[in-house]
Amino acid sequence: MELKQAPTAEAAMLIRRPVAEVFEAIVDPAVTTKFWFTHSSGRLDESKPLEWEWRMYGVSTRVEVSEIAPNKKIVMQWSDPPTTVVWSFTEMPDEATFLEVSNFGFAGSGDEQVKQAIDSTGGFSLVLAGAKAWLEQGLTLGLIGDRHPKGLS
Repeated sequence: MELKQAPTAEAAMLIRRPVAEVFEAIVDPAVTTKFWFTHSSGRLDESKPLEWEWRMYGVSTRVEVSEIAPNKKIVMQWSDPPTTVVWSFTEMPDEATFLEVSNFGFAGSGDEQVKQAIDSTGGFSLVLAGAKAWLEQGLTLGLIGDRHPKGLS
């Protein structure tokens, strides 16, 4: 069990799709790129680190998975300095999944850690909303790319 460290970013969403499909949407970049990052060097896997890119912003991050329990949980480290992200998948009635994500281990002063947790909560909320739209309706909303449009300071 991962011990969460304060502050912790948390977001959650009911997605009306079977747990195996929701889990696969997070580990398979062919699906995840429909609602989150633009490119990946591979599937989420405990055996090798990978790189995720958001080309519209010219940024990338290294991702290392420390634990995968199929259809239950993914624990990964990402960012610089690294933080921990825990994805929890709960099978619900009527072929639905409750997907929870928490992100913790932020660096810096207390105020800097709180700001990072707030930003992460907002970001993961958009990721979950985008995943829900894609998995339930087949809609690509472009939420991540539209969060920071060019031309705004």
